[in-house]
Amino acid sequence: MLLALILIVLAVLRWRDNGWGALVWLIVFIAMCAIRTPHSLRNRANLVIEARKDTTEIVLLAAMFVTMMVLPLLQLATGLFAFADYPLPEWVTWIGALAQIPFLWLFWRSHADLGRNWSPGLEVREDHALVTNGIYGHIRHPMYAAIWVSALAQPLLIHNWIAGVLVVPAFAAMWFIRVPNEEAMMRTRFGDAWDAYCTHAGRLLPRRAP
Repeated sequence: MLLALILIVLAVLRWRDNGWGALVWLIVFIAMCAIRTPHSLRNRANLVIEARKDTTEIVLLAAMFVTMMVLPLLQLATGLFAFADYPLPEWVTWIGALAQIPFLWLFWRSHADLGRNWSPGLEVREDHALVTNGIYGHIRHPMYAAIWVSALAQPLLIHNWIAGVLVVPAFAAMWFIRVPNEEAMMRTRFGDAWDAYCTHAGRLLPRRAP
């Protein structure tokens, strides 16, 4: 935690070197942590009755942590990967900046609607409920949708092949490998109720009304 705070302070001090897009990324990163931290602290008390923490799950989570948090902070704080910088026109950076609005809204709404049912890992807790209200009434994976927006926007804000771009393949791997496992857990847990839910709620986008 202390190291992260030091890197954030250094990144703020170097914002002119990094560009205003990187400063936007940093502000949104802090906001994202502020949204998630209370839920992480509260949900530690959950009694977990099933968890899938195999090697694949550990590697996927580690890859996301490194590419979405560690590498960007290192670059913004130290310029360590400056050799991998690339130029982008300012209008492209603006697209990345504006994309942070739906990202933060979806990220906040997903945590708020899940409540005690949220977990960073593939876990089922005691008294786990199938959430179908709020944003989950329209799409099954709004948190993943939010992170897709964030991952695709990161290279537009941090113009660096290592600190900006690597998050995209890392999250693509998580989406295509982890989500089927997550949905299999939900189907095992909730059975017909899950299948019925899938008929009217899309994965990332709302389904069209018949």
